[in-house]
Amino acid sequence: MKSTSLAPSVDTSPPATATAAPAAETVVIKIGKHDVPVVKGGLYDRFRSRPPLSVIAAESPAADLSWFKGITKEKVDIGFESWSPNFYYENSRVTAIFTADLARLRELIPPKVLEQVQPLQVWPGKGVVALTAYAYHYCDNDSYNEIGLSVVTNKPGSSNWGPFSLMGQSFSDDFWGYVLKLPVDTELAQVRGVVGYNLPKWLTRIDYSEGDNNVVVTIYDSQTQALDVTLQTRKLDVSSSKETLVTNSFTNVDPRGRLTTGYTTSRQLRHASTSSADAVKLMLTDGSLSRFIASLKLGKMLKYEYVPDFQAALYAPSLLKSDARR
Repeated sequence: MKSTSLAPSVDTSPPATATAAPAAETVVIKIGKHDVPVVKGGLYDRFRSRPPLSVIAAESPAADLSWFKGITKEKVDIGFESWSPNFYYENSRVTAIFTADLARLRELIPPKVLEQVQPLQVWPGKGVVALTAYAYHYCDNDSYNEIGLSVVTNKPGSSNWGPFSLMGQSFSDDFWGYVLKLPVDTELAQVRGVVGYNLPKWLTRIDYSEGDNNVVVTIYDSQTQALDVTLQTRKLDVSSSKETLVTNSFTNVDPRGRLTTGYTTSRQLRHASTSSADAVKLMLTDGSLSRFIASLKLGKMLKYEYVPDFQAALYAPSLLKSDARR
């Protein structure tokens, strides 16, 4: 298998196939117009995004829940009744940030979104994308894995100063983007994300595994069940890291054609980063997600983030002011 930490190459080896993991017992619930299987007796089955923190403390006594105590949930209608924000109590992630072809990124963002935000140009012809693998070990939606591929943009209504805007977002830990792809490995996460948050989610197998020195994430093609993308990253020293709060916001279009924004605030408990290219290996095949990533013409890896321990609050999307009266 060929691999590179910069521009990914196509793997010509025989594809691996997905094997089904033992299925947990499920019950079917209604989300909007969808019948969705969820883990029987899981947090979502019992509490529908509003579990008491006392329950979380009893089921996960090692979790520090102090941050969540200062956040109030509100009932929302996002195509179904829910509570915002959605809480993620124990999670891990790895993120690789690459340069990519600016013209291609512009092609992939809907014209209406481009009226408000544009890809940040870090140097001529090059924008920035972030590829993130999430492992949500324990959250209001039970547990699941997710892969996020996003274009880094300016904030709606603000000037786009390219690399200066990127540095400003980095210094303030307040990032904006447009989500290109967001596969997940549970139907609950898929339906909630598509119906409630207008996000490009689909269901496929995602494996997130940790070794002694690395994290290996494998993503399978939803149509062929063959190995599609492999992301292998190095574990970094997080012993001296300090707690930080990071906000990630996105702009997209709802089913009525209106512009919306949503955001997540993350409490990073242990984290580290590096710009060393050998910290990340991205391996592609001829799968559908691999072909899409290859079309972005990834270049230099700007930054790698290793976050083995974080918590998060995901807020329901709201209309941009320009579309709020429609």
